[in-house]
Amino acid sequence: MTTTPLQNDRFLRALARQPVDRTPVWMMRQAGRYLPEYRAKRADAGSFMDLCRNHDLACEVTLQPLERFPLDAAILFSDILTIPDAMGLGLYFETGEGPKFKKTVRSQEEVAALSVPDAERDLDYVMRAVSTIRRELNGRMPLIGFSGSPWTLATYMVEGGSSKDFRHLKTMLYDTPDTMHQLLDTLAHAVTDYLNAQIRAGAQAVQIFDTWGGALSTPAYLEFSLRYMEQIVAGLIREHDGRRVPVILFTKNGGQWLEHSACAGADALGIDWSTELSDARARVGHKVALQGNLDPNVLFARPSAIRAEVARVLESYGHGPGHVFNLGHGISQFTNPDHVTAFMEALHDLSPQYHQGIPTQSSDAYSGVK
Repeated sequence: MTTTPLQNDRFLRALARQPVDRTPVWMMRQAGRYLPEYRAKRADAGSFMDLCRNHDLACEVTLQPLERFPLDAAILFSDILTIPDAMGLGLYFETGEGPKFKKTVRSQEEVAALSVPDAERDLDYVMRAVSTIRRELNGRMPLIGFSGSPWTLATYMVEGGSSKDFRHLKTMLYDTPDTMHQLLDTLAHAVTDYLNAQIRAGAQAVQIFDTWGGALSTPAYLEFSLRYMEQIVAGLIREHDGRRVPVILFTKNGGQWLEHSACAGADALGIDWSTELSDARARVGHKVALQGNLDPNVLFARPSAIRAEVARVLESYGHGPGHVFNLGHGISQFTNPDHVTAFMEALHDLSPQYHQGIPTQSSDAYSGVK
C-alpha cells in the first residue's frame, strides 16, 4: 500500500506521547447502533454479520460517524468474534441475547482440534474492509484495527455465548489449566496473525479488547490474560508504511493491574471510568499513553453536565502529552447523537488549554518515531 500523508495525525502522536494541539478523541462502538443512518444500513444488510462481511457496507458504516463528528481516528467496523467464527464454531446473533456459537469448546479433544485460521484467506472480508476504508479515508485520519484478547475470545467459545458467571470457562481454568493454556496459546497465535494481516491491509494502529479480563483474580489475570496479550504484542508488526504502528491494550475493570499492563510492551492502555486518570498516570509514569475515560452514561445527561464531566476528566489527566480521550467502555445504543455533539464541542473547547505552549510538528515527523 502506498503511504498517504496524514492530514490529521493527532491520535498517533498522542499514542507516541508526542506534543499535540488538543486532546484527540475516538469512541469505542464509534459506528454503533446509536446512529439512525447505521440502523438503516443494518436493516438493508439483513444481519449484523452480513454487514461485517460486505466490505463496502463495513466501510460505509465505519465512515458514518466521521461525517457527523470531528473525530481523530476511524475504527474498523467488525466484531471481536470473527476469529472463533473462522475456526468453525458457527457464530450467530439472537435478538436481545447477543452473540452465540453453534459449537462450544470445553474438552481437551475439542481444544486440540482447533487450528489457527489463515487471516488473509479465512478472514479476507475483514482485510478487504480494512483496505477499502483506508482508501476511502485517503489520509483524512488514521484507521484503527482490533481484535478481542485470547481470554475474552475464550469466554465466548467455552460458554457458547455471553455469560454472567463464566461457569464452564472457570471450571476449565481451575480443573484443567493445561487445556486452558493450550486454548489461549492457539488464540494468541490467531490474534497475532489476524492483527498483522490488518496492519498489512492498512490499519495504522491496533487495539486488543480484553473485555472480560476483569472477571479474573489477580493471579489468574496475570497467568491467563495478560501473559497472552504480551505474547501477541511481541509478535506484532510495529512499523509499516514508514510509520510506527502503535498498540493499545484495554482490559475492562482492569485498573488494579495497570503497573503490570504497562510493562506488556504496548504503547497505550485503555482505562475504563472506574479508574481515576490522575491515579493511573501516577502509577504508569512515562511508560505508556493513556486512553479514557468518560462514563458513557454521562451522555444521557444535559449538555452542561456533559461539559462539566469532560472538564473533570481533562483535569484529572492534567497537562502534557500522552492522553487520548475516549469513553470507557463504549457508547450506548440509546445515546442521543446530539449529546455526542455536545461532548465533542466541550472537548474541543476545553482540551487546548492542557496543551498550551507545546509546539506541534508535521505529520511527516511522526513517521520517524521508533
